[in-house]
Amino acid sequence: MRNQTKHFINGEWVEPAGSETIEVINPATEEVIGKISAGTKEDLDKAVAAAKAAYPTFSKSTRVERIEWLENIVEGYKKRSSELIDVMTDELGAPLSISEHVHFKMGLAHFKKAAEALKTFSFSEDRDGHTLVKESIGVSGLITPWNFPTNQTSTKIAGAIAAGSPVVLKPAEKTPYAAMILADIIHEAGVPKGAFNLVNGTGDVIGDGISSHPDIDFVSFTGSGGVGEKIMQNASKTIKKSRA
Repeated sequence: MRNQTKHFINGEWVEPAGSETIEVINPATEEVIGKISAGTKEDLDKAVAAAKAAYPTFSKSTRVERIEWLENIVEGYKKRSSELIDVMTDELGAPLSISEHVHFKMGLAHFKKAAEALKTFSFSEDRDGHTLVKESIGVSGLITPWNFPTNQTSTKIAGAIAAGSPVVLKPAEKTPYAAMILADIIHEAGVPKGAFNLVNGTGDVIGDGISSHPDIDFVSFTGSGGVGEKIMQNASKTIKKSRA
């Protein structure tokens, strides 16, 4: 049983503010494989505060530093391949071959591609006599779907690290464990404390909390159209950019 009820905030696994939990079920066997915390507004506020505090330094990190972090994540991801493949097979109920040849490889590819693209990416350009400078957008809230435990998660995280934007991730409560392994990989890669945070929970509490939080500047969501519409409505109240 994977009873992992802590959240990853400011570089460490911390106890949740509340006591409610969510069962994680293998849909192929219908067996409970573990529990996670049903995160609260207090948990989310702590994570957002950590990301906000990390922003001034993380947003000014160098291209070389970001490439190194991404390449370190790639190596850590490879080292934990068996664990990632096994956990995705359990939480997603996917065949082992699909977990290995689709989900694992897709997640790995995003970190590789981000590191490679960053080597030649231009953060400034001249346009019509003006200089356009591309900067970190700020604290980013990431909300990911159940059916791609590493693909959507990795592409969002990799892009945020490449841009120097600290994040708060809410993985799908049905498939949270691959993302929790990623949290350890990211920490061990040397990514600064507070630049990556993970809070588990429901869409009604943590998802809505992310999209409406005044200290989150950008929301990236992958999921249903109905939920995406609600997220955009929430985001509009604080005039934050959203991509659903």
